[in-house]
Amino acid sequence: MAAIPAYRWRLAPEGLATRRQLRALGLRPGGQDVVAELQRPRRRRGPLVAYLYRIDRAKPVRPMTPGRRAALAKAMTARRTCPVCRRDAGYCIPRSLGMCVPCSS
Repeated sequence: MAAIPAYRWRLAPEGLATRRQLRALGLRPGGQDVVAELQRPRRRRGPLVAYLYRIDRAKPVRPMTPGRRAALAKAMTARRTCPVCRRDAGYCIPRSLGMCVPCSS
């Protein structure tokens, strides 16, 4: 099995993009395999790694359906609702607290 090529930060060749870069272009990997990886060195730990995909093989992002939109809205409402006071906090409840900031004080 051959290893995939690794490029240093900001030195990847043209035509390759990370998932986030593909999404900004309105694309998704579309089931293709990882072509290469991008490594950003860090001082005391291993490098940060981002996987690269070919832009020419990427597919367009699927459109948001009404069902997916409703499910996403319901999930975000659940993340904003405090389990203690049952109010919408207006922000996502921190997982470290498990409740809104006023209830944790």
